[in-house]
Amino acid sequence: MTRIEGHPIVRKERGTPFTFTFDGKAISAYPGETIASALFAEGVRVFGHHPKDASPQGLFCANGQCSQCMVLADGFAVKACMTPAAPGQRVEPLDGLPRLPRIDRAPEPREPERKDVSVLILGGGPAGLSAAIELGSRGLDVLVVDDKDRLGGKLVLQTHRFFGSIDAVHAGTRGIDIAARLEGRVRELPSVDVWLDSTAVAVFSDGLVGILKGAVYALVKPRVLLVATGAREKSLVFKGNTLPGVYGAGAFQTLVNRDLVRAAERLFIVGGGNVGLIAGYHALQAGIHVVGLVEALPECGGYKVHRDKLARMGVPIYTSHTVLSANGTDGVESVTVAAVDKGFRPVPGTERSFACDTVLIAVGLDSVDEFHKAAAEFGLPVYAAGDAEEIAEASAAIFAGKIKGLEIARALEATADEVPAAWSRMSEILKSKPGPIVERSALDRYLEGDAGSVYPVLHCSQEIPCNPCTSVCPQRLIEIDETDLRRLPQFRGADARKACVGCERCVAICPGLAITLVDERGRGDPVVTVPFEFPSDRLTAEDRVVVLDDVGTPLGEVSVLEVKALAKNDRTALVKVRAPRDIAARIAGIRVQEPWTSQPLPEAVEPLGDDAIVCRCERVTAGEIRARIREGYRDMNEIKIVTRAGMGACGGKTCSALIQRLFREEGVALTDVTQNVRRPLFVEVPLGVLAGASSEAAGSRASAPARGKGAK
Repeated sequence: MTRIEGHPIVRKERGTPFTFTFDGKAISAYPGETIASALFAEGVRVFGHHPKDASPQGLFCANGQCSQCMVLADGFAVKACMTPAAPGQRVEPLDGLPRLPRIDRAPEPREPERKDVSVLILGGGPAGLSAAIELGSRGLDVLVVDDKDRLGGKLVLQTHRFFGSIDAVHAGTRGIDIAARLEGRVRELPSVDVWLDSTAVAVFSDGLVGILKGAVYALVKPRVLLVATGAREKSLVFKGNTLPGVYGAGAFQTLVNRDLVRAAERLFIVGGGNVGLIAGYHALQAGIHVVGLVEALPECGGYKVHRDKLARMGVPIYTSHTVLSANGTDGVESVTVAAVDKGFRPVPGTERSFACDTVLIAVGLDSVDEFHKAAAEFGLPVYAAGDAEEIAEASAAIFAGKIKGLEIARALEATADEVPAAWSRMSEILKSKPGPIVERSALDRYLEGDAGSVYPVLHCSQEIPCNPCTSVCPQRLIEIDETDLRRLPQFRGADARKACVGCERCVAICPGLAITLVDERGRGDPVVTVPFEFPSDRLTAEDRVVVLDDVGTPLGEVSVLEVKALAKNDRTALVKVRAPRDIAARIAGIRVQEPWTSQPLPEAVEPLGDDAIVCRCERVTAGEIRARIREGYRDMNEIKIVTRAGMGACGGKTCSALIQRLFREEGVALTDVTQNVRRPLFVEVPLGVLAGASSEAAGSRASAPARGKGAK
């Protein structure tokens, strides 16, 4: 693992590095970096071992929601994903149960800090910040509490442009920039206080909320509580699901987009919702190979433009598939997947394995709603917004927070304004699921312009809330039904009095990278402008690139004419290629990952259970051989003598490779293992034949003389 330099979207000043130690080894870190991120950057994935079965433990959520990344920092058990690294810090793996640190003198007891406030907001993400803006702008005293070192919630992990309404929720703007805008507005409000690095721990029956404010415990008494705590990722049960290298999409985005740590070399994704699809795209931007994605449903549940964008980059997407196992010893070495039937049961014989070092789990979210439930039970006036209320997109959370802020202000009599009907309508639109997919034949009427002109091609074919393209066209040639921004955009083309001027603004702003521009005005083949959100120096004029259609089907190889990386396009480069007329309007993207990256292993890998037969001839189980390995055996000939594995008729042809795999699964390098001494003859031969008798007399029908180094 390494840190990411030259990310196409994220710019970061790291500061002056320092060192701490992990298990006695010096680890380099930067100010503000967590222990977990620093360890990952140094290639450390195993943070300790479970006290029950000594299984390796590492990162999973990177959000403080689990304890899998627990380590000892200067003698104290802490979550590596939430604890900043510090100069000179002594970090040790947590092997077994931690011992209580020795304290020479008991600390002096003190009363908790107390604070009364009109509105306490738990969570400084999109919903919490939007609510704080509505409340603070009306003069209400507000306290925003967040357990991270910065505001923005998951927005600070989102480097892509957002969908939705450009006016209502900053559509067309990157999540990281939306976070900065919302924080800036909150910081301008004098009645809004912010506690960072502070964790809400409980809601009590007397209406107090307990908060760990750094190292200080505080009790806050709000008149109204707003819970905007977001969501936690769901897990998935399969063999090897706790191996280091199996972790959630949020953890991955935290490492890659927030901390600029290349958290994997080869990534496999489980889950085809927006979270998994977007994480795959972020991985490619970070220079990580995305080996593939499986989705158990017949179609990905995320936006089709996200799915298509990933496919156009060269990532295989396997629908109606599931993960069977993550394979490895102290970390992921491969993943095994299989097709599923209509009952979501794996179909025997469809197993395939892919070499990878990371399995990203993106199978849905659960609301963090325990604070809301407790407050409601105790009669404390409470509201919920964002994912804490209902799982939806971040754009929906922004607007939900805005509405809840106004509702609370009205309840506290800070305003008489009611929630406008247009707000409620917009909220429902933003929360809506993706609409139906329109077949290409039905789109042709507005996909292309007139021959000899310049025109945009709109590659989106599914109704989702999104309108940035309509807002930036200077000629107003792209339209969406004004009553519902979920409708598909349409290019007016020849129906309009004005013509497209080829300004490329729609190409640059589209959140789904789903607009290209075809220019047929010059001589020769058309020139196609394609959005490109990877380091612009990866392509230069006269390069040859493979172009693909909407769903990732290769159309051919074309020449690059120009790469435009303009500041006004907000880090989206525009690549101009010259393409034959018959494919120009079908080009939707440029392949950035070669097909060989995603090839499966020759054979499917499945972890061997202890009762699995390794030596078919002598019926020796994996458990018997594992026991010998754990006793210290490192010579396969000794294992053969003790267990008879490899002593059967086949001469160890089948079981030798399996025994080697067991050594690897037990963490023993094959360089430390003495291999079996091969038999002089590789195929069994009747002794009578060796004695000079005829094969028929010896009872053999298929034997042949030995030759060279073995019978062939």
